Amino acid sequence: MEGGDLELGELLAAAEAAPPGESVDVVAHDLQKRFGAERVSFLFVDLIGRRLVRLAVVGGEASGRSEPVELLGSVYDDVLRSQRQHVEPDGQGGRRVITPVTNRGDCIGVLEVTLQSADETVLRQVRDAAHALAYIIVTDRRFTDLYHLGRRTTDTSLAAEIQHQLLPSAPCCEAAQFTLAAGLVPADDIGGDTYDYTLDRDTLHLSITDAMGHDTNSALLATLLVGALRRARRSGCDALKQAEHAHQALLSHSRGLATGQLLCVDLATGRCELVNAGHPWPLRLRDGVVEEVRLAVNLPFGVAAPTAYRVQELQLRPGDRLVLFTDGMQERGASAVDLASVVRDTGAQHPREAVRSLTSAVLDACRGNLRDDATVLILDWHGGRGGAAAGKRPVRRR
Repeated sequence: MEGGDLELGELLAAAEAAPPGESVDVVAHDLQKRFGAERVSFLFVDLIGRRLVRLAVVGGEASGRSEPVELLGSVYDDVLRSQRQHVEPDGQGGRRVITPVTNRGDCIGVLEVTLQSADETVLRQVRDAAHALAYIIVTDRRFTDLYHLGRRTTDTSLAAEIQHQLLPSAPCCEAAQFTLAAGLVPADDIGGDTYDYTLDRDTLHLSITDAMGHDTNSALLATLLVGALRRARRSGCDALKQAEHAHQALLSHSRGLATGQLLCVDLATGRCELVNAGHPWPLRLRDGVVEEVRLAVNLPFGVAAPTAYRVQELQLRPGDRLVLFTDGMQERGASAVDLASVVRDTGAQHPREAVRSLTSAVLDACRGNLRDDATVLILDWHGGRGGAAAGKRPVRRR
């Protein structure tokens, strides 16, 4: 076995030199060369979030894509939930090592390696390789459809394809001041719901929107809405101006309407400016108590009215969890779900897992047949930059 520390620069250079669809193989062959790994594969999470697709099998019986692996209840599920490396005997005298491949909280998949022996130094370097792999994949998926193709384990509607192009490339983001995660169901047949987020130097921008309908027309309406919001945001507009631009875009170019909530969170203080355009009230978990944040509600975007949009303020405290959602989470079939109770019961979970719990509860209540899109965005506030809580995020992970 060849040891030595991971030469990250050499590995990244080799991955960049390879075609985008083969850079994962570069990492696999590196692990083979340095540690004598007998089998190496990368498994990434599908679009639905319920299966894993195996890619770049090296040293196994096959190479390339294989049958999806069910995620629920598997050892891979435990690794993704806990974000901890798992080591066990492989049944043939070696060690099976499964390591999360995650970038800023975005669970991309897992790296699975079979080694004859694995001390703590080797395990650490496998973790380093998985970390490097996350950055490689995030970069390379801009240039290839390989990962998009692999994530489609079910048929995806045209509306859903359009919708997914509107979403941020990562459904989760971690920073010193906050952690956020979002999800929407049914992922392969959405048509109207969106969420969005971005960071600038001083502000976290968030939005959640619900365009009228549930088909390709609603996806096109959502495209117009998100485009108007991003154009305004990237021009330096605050939440109020963003709302006004989105409203005018729908009035000028469509006959549809959309509800939405726009938030601008000051990263130094936790002060949040918010516009509610006909959207359901968010839930806030604070000190173990869940309550609705009863905001003043303006009319939806695209509804002609003489009243102007109103910006409101909300002060976040360290330890707060803010839960935004679309009305699909409250549709008739999901009425049996007590969202406030689920929010309270999942308060110790990472936002990524809490989103999964909430959407699963609604899907289960509807027996998998949602009549509308259902979207959740969770924001955990850890504390403002330079404050007592900065860099000391509460542990909300299993």
